[in-house]
Amino acid sequence: MKAADLYNQLEKDFIKPELTDDWAKYMTPIGDFLTAKYKSRSMGLVCGFTTEVKKVYTAVFPSFAVMQSVLEKRERDIMLFVHHPSNWDLAKAPPVFHLMNIPQLEEFRNQHISIYNLHVPLDNFSEYSTSATLAKAIGLTDLKPFYPYYGSLACVYGKTTLETVSEMRERFAAMLGHKASLYLYGSQEITNGVVAVAAGGGNIADLHEQLAKDGVNLLVTGVTVENPSTQAAHEKAREKKINLLGGTHYSTEKPACQAMCGYFQKLGLPSEFIEGEAGMADL
Repeated sequence: MKAADLYNQLEKDFIKPELTDDWAKYMTPIGDFLTAKYKSRSMGLVCGFTTEVKKVYTAVFPSFAVMQSVLEKRERDIMLFVHHPSNWDLAKAPPVFHLMNIPQLEEFRNQHISIYNLHVPLDNFSEYSTSATLAKAIGLTDLKPFYPYYGSLACVYGKTTLETVSEMRERFAAMLGHKASLYLYGSQEITNGVVAVAAGGGNIADLHEQLAKDGVNLLVTGVTVENPSTQAAHEKAREKKINLLGGTHYSTEKPACQAMCGYFQKLGLPSEFIEGEAGMADL
């Protein structure tokens, strides 16, 4: 497939005029690799290193291991699709996001491997969005989007037949394939059978205000560790009696990147998800 045709299709399907982002201002040390358009709006084609795309690999973060896995395949004229253009590692904070490796970027250019990023556009409610795909993965139905985020609606409410927070924690951990953290700040009973889902870093104070107004007492999200940067969110969750279930940044956004393989396959492109590593420091 012509790379330009693929980029145009992604633009049409995901990048809406009302969406904004600001990644590029943090990426100046690797600015020589970035497209002019990415520098201006922080979404879409990060590195345009090929004119033909024969296969797409998807990943949550462009970690050293993920990028090395792509390089070791020794394939040319392919694309790496990522939800984030930098790698998340809370264990190395600060900072929490770390730039792509420059020697690997050089090799990507040599092997004609483009990099494409949808952050806010993939968070925005759709069949492939981060919170919607996570909600479906834990069995929620009747999804309704809410919570404005850089022009998107990034969170969802969903219905569950489970009655308690502990039951949802068990189901969540089974889906994740690792433990889930629980901060039990409210009742064990899931109020009205409704669960809020905010994939990734959704544990934020004003979101808990919204949940309390809407009569929801359980938030499933990614980053729940209690530290100075999340203290205000935890205090608000305690005040509003909102229970927090955390599954790491990586693992809660993984379903969306897996679902994107189906998107690319519908376009006639072979696609494969590359596993990363869940950062247990997030919990």
